[in-house]
Amino acid sequence: MAHVITFRSARFDVARERPNPINPIAGESVLRWLREKLRESRYETTEPEPEDWGWYLDVHGDGASYMVGASGDAEDHADGPIDWTLQIHKHRSMKEEITGANKLAADDPLSAVIERLIRQDAAADAVEITREP
Repeated sequence: MAHVITFRSARFDVARERPNPINPIAGESVLRWLREKLRESRYETTEPEPEDWGWYLDVHGDGASYMVGASGDAEDHADGPIDWTLQIHKHRSMKEEITGANKLAADDPLSAVIERLIRQDAAADAVEITREP
């Protein structure tokens, strides 16, 4: 279960990203920007780290813990807008998984903050949100 936010933006400089040693997928620049914005909203985050599908960071706040992932299709868009995908996953304990407790809700506070930040500050267009049950 995840919330997925897709958008297009030329705001992020993928040329300045560290190479992803696992798979050459962009995402670090979006997460660095998001990390600073989330700090202003009183969320704690880790540094962005590479993954085979892009980049991720862990976020803590509002009594919950999350993994936020980012990936961008930067290969054909070096000078223009890039299609970005953000994924928001809520960490849950084994007991919560088994009992179905503490699921990522449609009105999750972190998801709402990230959506607002993307819509307001990321020079983004074509913003779409999918809230998977």
